Amino acid sequence: MAAQRTMLNIAIAVGAFAAQGVAVAEEYRGTMEQQMACTPDVFRFCGAQIPDVNRIVGCLRQNTAQLSGPCRAVFESNDSMQQPAPGRREVQPRRDDNDQYQ
Repeated sequence: MAAQRTMLNIAIAVGAFAAQGVAVAEEYRGTMEQQMACTPDVFRFCGAQIPDVNRIVGCLRQNTAQLSGPCRAVFESNDSMQQPAPGRREVQPRRDDNDQYQ
């Protein structure tokens, strides 16, 4: 029973990295598929960081080249979502000198 609970907590913690940059880790735990994709890699590379989600994410990022294919794919898909499309830039709203809300 304790082993199952520990495994579930680890799977939830691992899933948190999937949304890094999209949401705060404590608010978003990733999909079950994302969690399961990286759980073996967490045990293999980042066991000392369990249960600290931020440290697990950092550890996985440091070991990206050694991650299993499914876990690496989760990181790559999240990285591509965070990058702006080429040729696009963020447009800042113009401020008028007479703006009342300064």
